[in-house]
Amino acid sequence: RFGPAPVQERLSCMARNNSIYVAANIGDKKPCNSSDPKCPSDGRYQYNTDVVFDPQGKLVARYHKYNLFRSETQFNYPKEPEVVTFETPFGKFGIFTCFDILFYEPAVILVSKMQVDTVLFPTAWMNVLPFLTAVEFHSAWAMGMGVNLLSANTHNTSMAMTGDGLFTPEGPAAYHYDSATEEGHLLIAELSTHPRLSATYLPAISWSLYATRIKKFAGENDTFSGAVRKDIFTFSELRHKAGNCTVCQGDLCCHLVYQMSNKRKDEVYVLGAFDGLHGSLIKYHWQICTLLKCPSTNLSTCGQPVEIAQTKFEMFSLSGTFGTSYVFPEVLYSGVQLAPGEFEVLRDGRLKSKQGTSKPLITATLFGRLYEKDLPHPLRTSL
Repeated sequence: RFGPAPVQERLSCMARNNSIYVAANIGDKKPCNSSDPKCPSDGRYQYNTDVVFDPQGKLVARYHKYNLFRSETQFNYPKEPEVVTFETPFGKFGIFTCFDILFYEPAVILVSKMQVDTVLFPTAWMNVLPFLTAVEFHSAWAMGMGVNLLSANTHNTSMAMTGDGLFTPEGPAAYHYDSATEEGHLLIAELSTHPRLSATYLPAISWSLYATRIKKFAGENDTFSGAVRKDIFTFSELRHKAGNCTVCQGDLCCHLVYQMSNKRKDEVYVLGAFDGLHGSLIKYHWQICTLLKCPSTNLSTCGQPVEIAQTKFEMFSLSGTFGTSYVFPEVLYSGVQLAPGEFEVLRDGRLKSKQGTSKPLITATLFGRLYEKDLPHPLRTSL
């Protein structure tokens, strides 16, 4: 039926001979002709493709990546975004690839409309501190969307590609981050097959409920601007060992209550807010509230990447007046390590530490993604 396909044949046999499901990222080509005005000159479309084989070796899913990253010039994108699911004895699965995770189609559609339990996520993810390292954002996405996310990252430290995990709505069941060696790592964990039915599943969160009910915290409101890559944040320095703070930008106000274990003279933390468009070729709307460590005591460095910190917090509580229901909670410790079981999200939208942080804190962040349906009509038209 298909002609020679040695890679798929090997994957199929791996699945059947071991009675397992196998998912893989490969290339796919589809012939086209001159009647199609978009047909490439060599007469074929080439797609970044995911395939899934079941325990009998049968091909049960094939997905062509829709949201191509800027360097993927060797690939075409399908005419319409594909929403691909498949049923297993242990839940309903969806699949998409890498950059897709930042877009409404297919990522949000799989969860909100197709009601998948688990997402398979092959990726070649370049870590970008402070908010978009692989383990940090992928764990946050699983928590924010309320599904399992099985993330398999290419491991290439020369391109800052590292970080994999088996992430659940409650946090990472297992994860691995290694920027020092080129060794791979096998992750194994036991997950809930239907996370929404588990006793620990958190019902829908009203992300702006708490923040819109309280007045802006009084106190020192000296603010300054700082860049996280090319996004210009509004920051306020946390000058005391404990206190509360409000920072606003655009329609977003971020509130923080905090207490440090010790106020060090050689480390500076800020509360930051960003409400605007991110990206160059493709622009998308972010709303971000963040408690963030600066690289030095020079405030002009705030927003630049930091991997190491010394300051622990007795407590923190972060909230914001988000204009979207798609908010992803992130907590990242020194050494680019996650904080499983050490923080919680309340139904009124507060990100809180359960007790003190066990390790020094790099950032605690609420990362909001506004999709087209969330935006005011004039802005929607301009995008």
